[in-house]
Amino acid sequence: MKQLPLGVRLQDRAVFASFFPGANGEAVSAARAVATSARSAGRVTASVAAPMLLYLHGLEGSGKSHLLQAICADVPGSAYLPLTRLRELEPGMLQGMDALPLVALDDPETIAGAAEWERGLFSLYNACQSSGTHLAVAAGVPAIDLPLELPDLRSRLAAMPHYALKPLDEAQQREALAARAAARGLQLPEETLHYLQRRFARDMASLYALLERLDAASLEAQRPLTVPFIRRVLGDTQ
Repeated sequence: MKQLPLGVRLQDRAVFASFFPGANGEAVSAARAVATSARSAGRVTASVAAPMLLYLHGLEGSGKSHLLQAICADVPGSAYLPLTRLRELEPGMLQGMDALPLVALDDPETIAGAAEWERGLFSLYNACQSSGTHLAVAAGVPAIDLPLELPDLRSRLAAMPHYALKPLDEAQQREALAARAAARGLQLPEETLHYLQRRFARDMASLYALLERLDAASLEAQRPLTVPFIRRVLGDTQ
């Protein structure tokens, strides 16, 4: 895993190459554009370049955190800030972040109602605008629907370009799982893909986590990922 400030790490597989876009091609293109601009921002010396902004939103398992981390993985020196984990810290940790090429905020809804954190994010937003630091945000809902108590923060986030991530349909899920398995050197027969969809949670985060577990079991047992083998590993007796 790639080490980032504050002990936060990016998941190794949360990169653009492993993100299956489905119907989210426009959002992926926007995310790539932000990453490309942030990489080149350090070479702009004559004046502060206008920073690019990006706001991703979608249901749990839609891939918004994956895409946010993919941007960071593509931009050396960026900061990925999962607020669910960091909210127990003092918001003073945000100071100086505007010196980085890009800051990515994940789950801003988790700091809603925490006045110091809301003010800290508002200050960070303004500082990034002044310094040219790119800003990307991922949340479960559009910014206008965030339960923030600081109206100015909500309005700033609401003004960012928004992209809604659509969940994959069943055929796209199977294709994404097969591609992720192939990247690991695994083959998932069609009947296995259908079985996983029928028996387990259908959001991609859960399916990918399941694939991680099955990959380890397959490697240890030196067995292919057939339905009978998966049933034995997962204790599925039905």
